Amino acid sequence: MNDSSFTPPRAPYASIAARSRGRLLSEASSPTRTDFQRDRDRIIHSTAFRRLAHKTQVFVPHEGDHFRTRLTHSIEVGQIARALARALGLDDDLAEALALAHDLGHTPFGHTGEDVLDELMSPYGGFDHNAQALRIVTKLERRYATFDGLNLSWETLEGLVKHNGPLLRKDGTPIARYAERGLPVAILEYDAVNPLNLDTFASGEAQAAALADDIAYNAHDIDDGLRAEILDFQQISETDFLRDIGSEIESLYPGLDKPRIIHELVRRLITHFIEDAIDESKRRLATAKVESVEDIRAQLEPVVGFTEATTSVDRMIKSFLFEHMYRHPDITRIRSDANDVIINLFRSFFAEVELMPKEWAQMAAAIGPKQEARRARLVCDYIAGMTDRFALAEHRRLFDVAPDLR
Repeated sequence: MNDSSFTPPRAPYASIAARSRGRLLSEASSPTRTDFQRDRDRIIHSTAFRRLAHKTQVFVPHEGDHFRTRLTHSIEVGQIARALARALGLDDDLAEALALAHDLGHTPFGHTGEDVLDELMSPYGGFDHNAQALRIVTKLERRYATFDGLNLSWETLEGLVKHNGPLLRKDGTPIARYAERGLPVAILEYDAVNPLNLDTFASGEAQAAALADDIAYNAHDIDDGLRAEILDFQQISETDFLRDIGSEIESLYPGLDKPRIIHELVRRLITHFIEDAIDESKRRLATAKVESVEDIRAQLEPVVGFTEATTSVDRMIKSFLFEHMYRHPDITRIRSDANDVIINLFRSFFAEVELMPKEWAQMAAAIGPKQEARRARLVCDYIAGMTDRFALAEHRRLFDVAPDLR
């Protein structure tokens, strides 16, 4: 029996595990976990999740032991998502599952790897990390005896695909960044089998996970940037909001050492964003008079979000980070070297599939000689799943050299 007694009381608009739309392949329910708890556990135990420990967030892992990787970022997003969900009466297990899964589709070398693979795959449908995450949890993970992927619940898959909002307008045309090139093939193919209602918003839990990602990104990139001395406090003070927090810390704790100042700055930043999001989201939920998760899906705007003032702060921080951190000469050089690694690997494996490990080479050999797009996608899947250090090791194996990404 699928039991909801393991879940604390929820708001009427929360997703309810006991009323899940189910899994693509029917399974017996767990006697000790809800469907959403089970999804979270499957994500944590997946190979793709473990690999996040050695995938770049902004800095490559061997730049220093204390900088974020995709894994530590995902765990931090999970904590923030749970805090938001719990305060709003949502299902915090579903919110956490979505937070932990949101980066599964990322390539080695951060956004550099994604950009390069997208360019290389442009003749074959491009590359999108959200679509890749869907491929991983529905197809590429090979752990279970009776199915490929993780066979996650409908609500988790919906949130994974739509956590940033609907992908289609009501007339069926793609929106936002998909407007020009159309939706990724992986999403279209899965939606044809198990429709995810791509023209509606996802649950409140998915929206909480998406906002948690924004909060964590801002705070932790500032943290890493200051600790790596790519950013300094003088630059930070260019943003009024950050300068005010810094002044408050100096007033309360004069002469505090740098590591503690950084931590105080980051935790106060996170606290502000979380508390603002809770208050604003409660206001939106009350104003919209939502009474069910279906009411949330039917809204024309997200129900979880920041006030206008904090949205403005969020934009200013992102602009600041883009200018001073992501475009920093050291980061730009690393991006250039990583770019070359991905290009060289893709071209080599595409030309000679036998250079890939035996399992992958066998799958490639089964693809017909005229099915170029399928071969390209398989090579893309292999490279996208690599960790940073494995990609460098493969480059060294094939070319006897690998760049020093430091």
